[in-house]
Amino acid sequence: MTQFIDLGLAKPLLQALTAEGYDTPTPIQAQAIPGVMAGRDLLGIAQTGTGKTAAFALPILHCLQANRVPAPRRGCRVLVLSPTRELASQIAESFRTYGARMGVTVAVVFGGVKHSPQVKALANGVDVLVATPGRLLDHIAGHTIHLGLTEILVLDEADQMLDLGFVIPIRRIVSNLPKERQNLFFSATMPTEIGKLAGELLRDPLKVQVTPAATTVDRVNQKILFVEADKKRELLAELIEDGKWNRTIVFTRTKRGADRVAKFLLTAGIEAASIHGDKSQAQRERALAEFKAAKVRVLVATDIAARGIDVDAVSHVVNYELPNIPESYVHRIGRTARAGAEGSAVSLCADDERPLLRDIQKVTRQTIDSQDRRRDPALAIAAKAYAAVGVEPAKADRPHGERNAQGRGRPQGQGRPQGQAQGRPQGQGQKQGHGGGFGAGGPKKGQPHRNRRRGGGGGAPSDTAGLDKTRARQS
Repeated sequence: MTQFIDLGLAKPLLQALTAEGYDTPTPIQAQAIPGVMAGRDLLGIAQTGTGKTAAFALPILHCLQANRVPAPRRGCRVLVLSPTRELASQIAESFRTYGARMGVTVAVVFGGVKHSPQVKALANGVDVLVATPGRLLDHIAGHTIHLGLTEILVLDEADQMLDLGFVIPIRRIVSNLPKERQNLFFSATMPTEIGKLAGELLRDPLKVQVTPAATTVDRVNQKILFVEADKKRELLAELIEDGKWNRTIVFTRTKRGADRVAKFLLTAGIEAASIHGDKSQAQRERALAEFKAAKVRVLVATDIAARGIDVDAVSHVVNYELPNIPESYVHRIGRTARAGAEGSAVSLCADDERPLLRDIQKVTRQTIDSQDRRRDPALAIAAKAYAAVGVEPAKADRPHGERNAQGRGRPQGQGRPQGQAQGRPQGQGQKQGHGGGFGAGGPKKGQPHRNRRRGGGGGAPSDTAGLDKTRARQS
């Protein structure tokens, strides 16, 4: 069996790995590390939770150690692009942990926080910069960073970049990079557009695929529970309490739905917090920290967090609503059964979500065990009990059957040009839309039009300060 010591990594890295209790690389690490150390471009296909971050962080740090030169002023030697703030923070923390004995400088750039600390951190240059595309474009436009001397580009979770509409911003960022560089490209799946982008960026890449695309983690015990849409909350509370689940992530489709579920759980006496794109960065970090510290038992999240939460002790994942994109199911349940542990994934499926279930089972090539909890008298009694103490009946956030011409839906608002205002939660109005009107919950006659935004054509995302926030709101 291969050990980290067999891969030829620098001594400080081996010491850091020993301190963390790691001695055996995962399959993607064992296959990717030697090629990256040799300077080759790499195309890595592996599902979440397989150790992709260390697969590129360790060989990159080894190369930086072998060629110690000062980081370029207002620049970086290594650029890692990440789709979400949470994932960017975790990648940066991994670089700091593994490079603790090497004096490597690491900075993180993402939206939702002030520019000035980031500008200060970039002023003297850094060895490793981890960034989300929107905020990085802001810094490029403001001339607070220059990428002309970047040696290595890493694109992590490329397929989620596609889902969030970041392909055009990525191409704009790449146009600022030197042509002679090493490129590392990681994705859990390989849709056509991502394959095209990989073809543009990579030169004779080493290809590493450790698991077939869209397969689920073997250690996850999966189950489907059929239930009426308006009884999902009661069933969720019953599962958490009866099973004494201590650390659970619940996934919803919408931000409003996440807040509603978290509020209901708190009413039911279950410590819960929500995390989504409308939360400030401080709120998101606080909720995640409380979840990691077991101060809250349940974290309710939208898909923006499906690949940005790395907590080893998550025992259960609940799909409160099935995802419209089948591959997202894989990423969601990949939040459990991490670091060699076992885990469980429970999906609550209403009748109008059965087409989504068929898509998931087709893509994952398996039939998931199911149980019918429809017309369950216990849930009806629980609903009446909650109503008696003033809990409002459950509300649907949007029709479950919203799907495109290919039969494949997309999470609300994701992947649409900014010029379209379809699929936005009720009451939020149109943004940069065709005619700039209001959503169903717009102001009544005689009220000030506080939510009106100027209309205008759509098109490619701009490099203004709101790009990261816009993308986050779409999830």
